[in-house]
Amino acid sequence: MLRAALFDMDGVIVDNRDAHLRAFEVFADRHGIRGFDAQELLPYFGSTNAVIMSRLFGRDDLPTEEVERLSQEKEAIYRELYDPIMQPADGLVALLEVLRGAGIRIAVGSSAPRVNVDFVLERCGIAAYFDAVASGSEIRRSKPDPEVYLLAARKLGVAGSECVVFEDAFVGMEAARRAQARVVAVASTFPREMIRQRGGYDWLVEGFPEVTLDGLSRLF
Repeated sequence: MLRAALFDMDGVIVDNRDAHLRAFEVFADRHGIRGFDAQELLPYFGSTNAVIMSRLFGRDDLPTEEVERLSQEKEAIYRELYDPIMQPADGLVALLEVLRGAGIRIAVGSSAPRVNVDFVLERCGIAAYFDAVASGSEIRRSKPDPEVYLLAARKLGVAGSECVVFEDAFVGMEAARRAQARVVAVASTFPREMIRQRGGYDWLVEGFPEVTLDGLSRLF
């Protein structure tokens, strides 16, 4: 039975892929990383900054304090770039209204740091729709580990198997599956055909205007 809806943030609540890519380009330039192609980081989108920074610098031994400092620098660049153009994904607010009206609990389950989650929810004016937030600031294991979605479900007082997860990233879809949730794949960060070939979802949509409460209920 559907009792809760969990939303990834980046690429789902907001279509911010290009802002993150540009932020990584600016960040890499500041740190003298030559021959950098931000597109190469796309497979790691949905992971925590610790994972992405290790790929970016080619090191798995970055101290925790250094990862935190570098992550804060990159995310500050991202927020500066994205703030002027930020808006919720098309159809999101209407869906949140429907879910709320049906008594479905709603949470964010994101690998992003809590400061970024709050930034997006507040700037988009949608914070009041969410009953809980589980962020990268609270977890020890990045997606595809299910920790962030299990934490979100626990904060809502439901089981993972009673949740539907909205995800755009492959590591996020795997995390949702491992949390025993149903998965709605949103074709925002990756092309629809690529997602179709990879599988690992229950419903594939281009965006929220396609999503109905009846359609979600039929996943259970």
